[in-house]
Amino acid sequence: MKAFDYIRPASVAEAVAAAARPGAAYLAAGTNLLDLMKGGVTRPDALVDITRLPGLDRIERLADGTTRIGALVRNAALAHDPVIAKRYPALAEALLSGASGQLRNVATTAGNVLQRTRCQYFYDTASACNKRDPGAGCEARGGVTRGHAILGWSQHCIATHPSDFCVPLAALDASVEIAWPAGARSVPLEAFHRLPGDHPERETVLEPGDLIVAVTLPADAEGFAGHSRYLKVRERTSYAFAVVSAAVGLRMEGDRIAEARIALGSVALKPWRAREAEHLLAGAAPTPETFARAAQAALAEATPSGDNAHKIELARRLVVRALTLAAAGTPALVPALPASPFAPLPSAGAPVHA
Repeated sequence: MKAFDYIRPASVAEAVAAAARPGAAYLAAGTNLLDLMKGGVTRPDALVDITRLPGLDRIERLADGTTRIGALVRNAALAHDPVIAKRYPALAEALLSGASGQLRNVATTAGNVLQRTRCQYFYDTASACNKRDPGAGCEARGGVTRGHAILGWSQHCIATHPSDFCVPLAALDASVEIAWPAGARSVPLEAFHRLPGDHPERETVLEPGDLIVAVTLPADAEGFAGHSRYLKVRERTSYAFAVVSAAVGLRMEGDRIAEARIALGSVALKPWRAREAEHLLAGAAPTPETFARAAQAALAEATPSGDNAHKIELARRLVVRALTLAAAGTPALVPALPASPFAPLPSAGAPVHA
């Protein structure tokens, strides 16, 4: 591992100033960053340790109904928070389906948002990768591509974003609060991650020194709590990243869908919001035929980036299943296998309690 400076700031302002120097990176739990450093994928000149900054480990309910989740809130604490589980059940299900219990105990909210791709060519420093070395090429093109992107990819990068947590965040119109040298700003999560285009090395809108301090959920996101699910297809039951995932929320009025939210995971280099499918569902009856049309619309732009055409059909079927389960009602308890489309279906009608 490359030698680096270690900096422990006492305030957000000190952290931002320290991280603005070239080659600096923030350190929280380090569950992704330290692995990248050990493998030589990332080689920072300085680590700015933010784990002791005050006030970043809180879950707060603001006066306008917004829920504010601090950057250092642990994934396990968030998933098992009874208020979060009641108001945003898909978040709890997504978090509990990710990683292992040990990792969830240390992994943080901001770290989850900033996860790097799990593309094997990105992690292999002997392979050409435009994300690691701009202009080097993308060795994934023509390589092993079963898990790669089917939406939003370019000739320069076909990787995917691996987060479970970010998928329901995108569906619920979450925003990211950022401290930066000029003060603070808020960015919708849907706009926070970049698609690869010609510059796959630019993964987010963050600039040097920018620090995520919180993720916020708007008050109206609670309106989907009664009909909300997160589903994840993976190659083994636990401790595996998604092949494809889907977060769905429905706001019902009588026997009609008043409003729908759909986001897909592991299909692009960012969580993918399926807005055309949402528009199609508004005002419709929750029938298998309606859900099939919505799934078709959600994947209308999908194209294989290699040997992964199966992911398109898999994603369509997952959207249908997620919509079907959401329409039936959020289960009273998180399933024994969180987010698994094969888990036995619990009774519907009450909010999730993690």
